[in-house]
Amino acid sequence: MNPTLVYLTQTDTTVGFLSQDSKKLKKIKNRDDKKEFIISVSSFKTLKTFTRVPKKYKKFIRKAKKTTIVYPNNRALRVVKSQKHLNFLKKISWAYTTSSNPSGAHFDEKFATKKADILIYDKYGYDEKIPSKIIKCGKISKRRLR
Repeated sequence: MNPTLVYLTQTDTTVGFLSQDSKKLKKIKNRDDKKEFIISVSSFKTLKTFTRVPKKYKKFIRKAKKTTIVYPNNRALRVVKSQKHLNFLKKISWAYTTSSNPSGAHFDEKFATKKADILIYDKYGYDEKIPSKIIKCGKISKRRLR
């Protein structure tokens, strides 16, 4: 698997683009250079390579499902636990991830399939679901952003 290609796949939350090349994703989504992507990781070991997990929130983060955590270093990371999506993610360890729709719009399969380099399709097809919750864990408190 080439981690620099853009993959279209059903994630554990919604249909998304995944790649380790954030420049390609920014071009596809016409996104501002200052706005960062969520990073999906395959394990807590991989998570520790991106950020330090505050001791105060370790238990909360381990138990969180379909939740993206914004850490004190302002990186947004999500540990994937859904087995189907995890099977894909284990092959590349981590990936920047974003929804596969034009900014502010709903899922459009024509747009998504045109922009992706590789389509990963299973028998269930693509299904736009509710995006992950986003929780910001600061040094003192945590709060829900989405």
